[in-house]
Amino acid sequence: MAKDKFIQPVAVFRSPLTSKFGIPRQSGVASGLRGQIVMQAPYNHPDALRGLEGFDYLWLIWEFSANDSRSSSLTVRPPRLGGNKRMGVFATRSPFRPNGLGLSCVRIERVEQGVIHVLGADLMDGTPIYDIKPYIPYADAHPEARGGFTDPTEWQLLQVDFPDALRDLFAPDEQLTLVELLSQDPRPRYHDDPQRIYGMPFAGRDVRFRVADGILTVVQVEPA
Repeated sequence: MAKDKFIQPVAVFRSPLTSKFGIPRQSGVASGLRGQIVMQAPYNHPDALRGLEGFDYLWLIWEFSANDSRSSSLTVRPPRLGGNKRMGVFATRSPFRPNGLGLSCVRIERVEQGVIHVLGADLMDGTPIYDIKPYIPYADAHPEARGGFTDPTEWQLLQVDFPDALRDLFAPDEQLTLVELLSQDPRPRYHDDPQRIYGMPFAGRDVRFRVADGILTVVQVEPA
């Protein structure tokens, strides 16, 4: 008898980022960004996470659930190349993929009953997670490996101007994380309008900013 191929989430991700806008473009680049992997029944039993405390990192297999549909395009425009040059979809980590699956490496902060607290995830709030695997250095680390088109194209961080009156609306750890996220330049790579105001939901608030001459200036913070 053929086995059922249908898969279901084993966990859901919780994050202060509730929109696709502002999500880090890779896991680990916003190393202070906190999130929680909330296990779903029956995998919220302690046995399912037994031994996990001995590892520092995890691989997550998850779904780009905020995308409207699967993509059949053979090429995409990587942000690393300015959003103007096309590469084969399987030579990129674009979210627009045939099966809409993401792969991320995240740092374990601590493990509790049915919840894994992690750092540096590039998942938005509510993302379904289909599998969790430990990161094993001897098999997974290849520091000598080539990085293709990402090698010669260094990502340029923005300077963040965050007025104290607006910064103080967030807790100290949230301030550090928010500055880290904003410095990565959340805008689409083909946007370059210094007068345009962008809004990014974070920790229950809408952070509004503009970018000009390599400086991102936070101009307003409102309730989300």
